[in-house]
Amino acid sequence: MILIALGANLDSSVGEPHVTLKAALKELAAQSVRVLKVSALYRTPAWPDPADPPYVNAVAEIATERDPASLLTLLHAVEERFGRVRAHVNGPRTLDLDLLAYDERIETDWPVLPHPRLSERAFVLVPLSDIAPDWRHPVSRVPLSQLLSALPSKERDAVQRLS
Repeated sequence: MILIALGANLDSSVGEPHVTLKAALKELAAQSVRVLKVSALYRTPAWPDPADPPYVNAVAEIATERDPASLLTLLHAVEERFGRVRAHVNGPRTLDLDLLAYDERIETDWPVLPHPRLSERAFVLVPLSDIAPDWRHPVSRVPLSQLLSALPSKERDAVQRLS
C-alpha cells in the first residue's frame, strides 16, 4: 500500500485549498499514478503558527511503477506546478504532498520510509483511518487505531471533517 498525504492552506492558481488537492490528484493520475482511494477532506489548524490559515488535508492510496525516490521527486514537481515555494519550514503553502509509506518498505536514506513523523500527526492519521483502518505502521507494527488513541484528544478533535 503506497500512501501519500495532501495538504494546503493557501490558494493556488486553480483555486482554494480543497480545489487544489483535487487538482493535484488529477495531475498525479496524468503522470501514471493510479489513485485508488482518497479520504474525506479535513480542516486542521495551522502548525506551528495557529494564526496562519487552517489547512485542508487528505490521504490517498495510490499505485505506481515508480520507485520511492522517483515518486517523491514527482510529488515535489507537482507541488511546484501548483505554486509551492519552499521559503520557510512549516510555513503556509499552496500544496504539500508527502510520501507516507511505500508498501512495507523501511528506508533510512532518502526518501525515509515510512515518513518519520507519520505517527505523530493527527492530520495524517485521522484521514488515513478513512481509507485504511486496519493499516499498521511498518516499523512498530502498531495498528492505526492505537496510533490514533496515543495522540492527545485535543489534537485528534482539532481535525474536522469537511462536509
